[in-house]
Amino acid sequence: MKILCIGRNYADHISELNNERPSEPVIFLKPDTAILKDNEPFYHPDFSNDIHHEVEIVLKINKVGKNIDAKFAHKYYDEIGIGIDFTARDLQSKLKEKGLPWEKAKAFNDSAPISGFVSKLQFDDLQHLNFHLQVNENIVQKGNTEMMLWNFDEIIAEISKYFTLKTGDLIFTGTPAGVGKVMIGDRLTAFIEGKEMMSFEVK
Repeated sequence: MKILCIGRNYADHISELNNERPSEPVIFLKPDTAILKDNEPFYHPDFSNDIHHEVEIVLKINKVGKNIDAKFAHKYYDEIGIGIDFTARDLQSKLKEKGLPWEKAKAFNDSAPISGFVSKLQFDDLQHLNFHLQVNENIVQKGNTEMMLWNFDEIIAEISKYFTLKTGDLIFTGTPAGVGKVMIGDRLTAFIEGKEMMSFEVK
């Protein structure tokens, strides 16, 4: 199982970090050791003083595929969930300044908390899906998938040009604006269409 992530897929998030708007999806990976599930606590690593939350809709791949045409991409996932792409922003900034890879800042242990997954058929329109994140009961990130630069099917098509997708692979589809620092003692709670999907503590 692998975790594939899309960066800079919401224009407002690109603006808040003063990043360049990409001409094609930005793809990066996390290892399976990044997964944190079942509302287990996230233990703040000591190598960073600036861990940021980035809430994202997550797709769960249901069969093997490569070079998938976007018009067939919807057949490659039946379930969706929500996740956090934790980012060591201070470490990432240093790596970007030197033109080095981001893995240490993005792919560290437990950097990908995920909810359980539910059938995509529960939702009327996947291209108009509301989701949000609360930290200590305060809404800090709100997104709607219609704001994505590349939709789910386009993401799957692009990723599958380079990486064969396998059953159980997860795709993090990008985060909206509102990313911010988490602190020990915070509780993060994530929702899709108003339904609580996961809730865990930072320790």
